[in-house]
Amino acid sequence: MKKHSVTISGHRTSISLEDEFWTGLKEIADHRNKALADIIRQIDKDRGNHNLSSAIRIAVLDHYKSRIPTTDQGKDIDLHRSIRAE
Repeated sequence: MKKHSVTISGHRTSISLEDEFWTGLKEIADHRNKALADIIRQIDKDRGNHNLSSAIRIAVLDHYKSRIPTTDQGKDIDLHRSIRAE
């Protein structure tokens, strides 16, 4: 678990996340050619009633879910079955 401080709407706040989520968040920022703080501010703006750490985790998971390949029929590929077959 790592803590990172960022300024959102003029207020300094600390965010605690597991290393894997920080890595995912940085990959999103790189993918969008934006600063990490800009991505966090956007997530904060869109988060609704979720706390910020939870909203970031959801955003990272949504980012990776959107990159999962699908079949021609639009059904998700069973990645576990694909891995076991190798």
